[in-house]
Amino acid sequence: MKIPRPAWVVGAVTVLLGSGMVYTASSASAFAATPKATVINYLRSISGTSIVSGQHNKEPASQPGQYTQQVHDVTGQWPGLWGGDMMFRADDINNRQRVVDQAKTEWRNGSLVALTWHACSPTVSRTCEFEGGVKTRISDSQFLQVVTGGTALNQTWRSRMAEVVPYLRQLKDAGVPVLWRPFHEMNETWNWWGGRPGANGGSKIFQQMKDYFDSQGLDNLIWVWNVQDNPAGGWSQYYPGSNYVDVVSLDAWYKNFPSSGDYQQIQSIAAGKPIAIAEMGKVPDNALLTSQTRWSYFMVWSEQLRGSNTNAAIQAAYFHPRVLNQGEVRF
Repeated sequence: MKIPRPAWVVGAVTVLLGSGMVYTASSASAFAATPKATVINYLRSISGTSIVSGQHNKEPASQPGQYTQQVHDVTGQWPGLWGGDMMFRADDINNRQRVVDQAKTEWRNGSLVALTWHACSPTVSRTCEFEGGVKTRISDSQFLQVVTGGTALNQTWRSRMAEVVPYLRQLKDAGVPVLWRPFHEMNETWNWWGGRPGANGGSKIFQQMKDYFDSQGLDNLIWVWNVQDNPAGGWSQYYPGSNYVDVVSLDAWYKNFPSSGDYQQIQSIAAGKPIAIAEMGKVPDNALLTSQTRWSYFMVWSEQLRGSNTNAAIQAAYFHPRVLNQGEVRF
């Protein structure tokens, strides 16, 4: 059981909080090689009772644990989930191995692993800047070519996916299941793959990637489907189908926290699959944690940890009795 507002340990130094209580963090339980079904079943099993803490680590890929370290600096705890990215800029793509190595380390230390991918559009070069490369709008005709076999854009896109396969295969070979969220915020139009409802839209490119990665033997990937809390709703129009999805997730950006309607809509789409808050800027507060109990994990977005939260709020989240940190996630 957690002690509210405890002391925390930074390196070898114990720092007392106002309560005067002393807390010693439990040592992390290293994870062995594990099939993805074990993680999926675990997320399902804690739904309604607990939620895994998570922290994303954005660029630079040369420092793939910098924001996770910030969590530890504030709380003395490591998140129960580490998040990383396959990236898009040249320097970061050249450091993908750093990201994979960090993922292996986090898993060995007892944290779940999540990866997203801000992929460059197939209409631009294999490396790109965010503006005009990831955050760009391609025409419906171009998108149709991307998802149509034999076209030049489809071949380009397949070559981009092929570049990622060896890195994901390293994680498979190390026995690391990956919460893989490649096409996030499918209902948004800021990205080249998003805002495309229906069978030939975002759902199709999601299906094609899963089919391709399955053909490459990447059976360690836990497929995370994702939308943003856009008030327009209609999120199910982007859903690729239950056979293609393991976890249904929401990014909370329009509001600090998912509304009760958001929560219900995600559960309706998930139909019993685990659900998660894949991106948020504010750490969850007690009201959220006690009213929306079926979220299986949350992940705070990189610089938002310190930019949008006080140390007291971060500590309150990480020491909440429902929140599971590294060392408390046990299969």
